[in-house]
Amino acid sequence: MYKTKGRYLYILLLSLYSFFNILLIEGDRLFVFDLNWAYLFAIILINVTLIWEGNRLIAQNLKLLSVPLIQKIHPLIRIFIFSLLNVTLISFLSVGLILILLGQPISNLLINFKLSLGFSFRVNLFLNCVNAIVYFMNELSDAKLRTEKLQKENVEAQFQALRNQVNPHFLFNSLNVLSNLVTKEPQLATDFIQELSKVYRYLLYYQSQKVVKLKDELEFINSYIFLLKIRFKDNLLIKSDIEEKFKEYFLPPATLQLLTENAIKHNIISKKQPLTINFKSNGEDVIIIENNLQLKNVKEASTSVGLKNIRDRYRFISDEEVDVRKDGEKFIVKVPLIKIPNS
Repeated sequence: MYKTKGRYLYILLLSLYSFFNILLIEGDRLFVFDLNWAYLFAIILINVTLIWEGNRLIAQNLKLLSVPLIQKIHPLIRIFIFSLLNVTLISFLSVGLILILLGQPISNLLINFKLSLGFSFRVNLFLNCVNAIVYFMNELSDAKLRTEKLQKENVEAQFQALRNQVNPHFLFNSLNVLSNLVTKEPQLATDFIQELSKVYRYLLYYQSQKVVKLKDELEFINSYIFLLKIRFKDNLLIKSDIEEKFKEYFLPPATLQLLTENAIKHNIISKKQPLTINFKSNGEDVIIIENNLQLKNVKEASTSVGLKNIRDRYRFISDEEVDVRKDGEKFIVKVPLIKIPNS
């Protein structure tokens, strides 16, 4: 507070306040002898300036003291204690100088010193109270900034963990398929590896990104669908009908892959009961992913990736909610698209 850029204005305002306070309450007497108003205001202004600037120097230099006992005391208490010494010295020297300049008897030094000290103590107490308020407001502001920084770092860490959940889960399923192809259909295994490399290039490239363009996600999902079609053949039908204008919008990476994998994981896929998955838009800023419901009798063990992962990632990057519901014989997920200006 003491080193504020506008301190000289505050010194003037405090001096004016003190001046009028003395006139209204004590007449024109700061000492036992009479003073005209000009001298009175000048003395008040000088005293307030010396008290303020003295406290400013104390606040700056107390940090340099390496005495362990002093360093253990709260900085506000340290400043207040040393400011009392500062005020006492200022009052004594100013009263002595005024008595000499005005030709007043030196025998009046003690009574005038007491009167001046009482005034200076009040000014000093006021300044220390204001300084304490400013100090704690700054501490509160710093604490809020530190809290926000820690919260941001925590969110970033959680988001990274959520992104990392995708890769091991996807790799596990892909390697199972590839192991069956290597000996039975070597050429198809080669094609599978090529498409798998495209998928993983996408995952590796975008794993550090919070969002990707929908058009990039759709290119990735085409390679992913190729891998699925090898595994399930005509028992899995995947359709895409998304308006071109939405392809410049954004969503978290691998969202469509996770939803596709989730549908495959929980539903029967057979020649008699083929699974159909549709990706479509309906004119709104959402992508609709729906599949026919034909739930397995024996559920697979959950790895807590799928829908929870997507919902958690959206919670970190958007206020929009992922809408998940069952509508008759269909399972429907509505994924919000994120529009980023000048993207």
